Amino acid sequence: MRIGLTSVFVDDQEKALRFYTEVLGFQKKNDVPLGTYRWLTVVSPEQPDGVELLLEPDAHPATKPFTQALVADGIPFASFGVGDVRAEYERLRGLGVRFVQEPTEMGPVTAAVLDDTCGNLIQLTAPAP
Repeated sequence: MRIGLTSVFVDDQEKALRFYTEVLGFQKKNDVPLGTYRWLTVVSPEQPDGVELLLEPDAHPATKPFTQALVADGIPFASFGVGDVRAEYERLRGLGVRFVQEPTEMGPVTAAVLDDTCGNLIQLTAPAP
């Protein structure tokens, strides 16, 4: 058994696609029209056949209160691994990304938390130096 797909709820699929590809650097994998919405996934360019991230519309009535509560409490909805959190923090800040937590060593990892502009906080982690 393995993880093949996970998702984040987004308030606008097109805006999310731009952020996750043009800013974070993921690649679009699937884009299938499904009525009002799309089956829209991205993958890491380092693992194009790896786990897909579904940019799922937050249309269900439970998603907005759920994601808003997480953001209000500063809780990331997802975590992505990077080689160097501090370097990625600087790169993304240079692109205008807003961070709610600067790189911080937390035991065996260094972590930072960013706002994905689509309703989520996302954590970046790497092994601590």
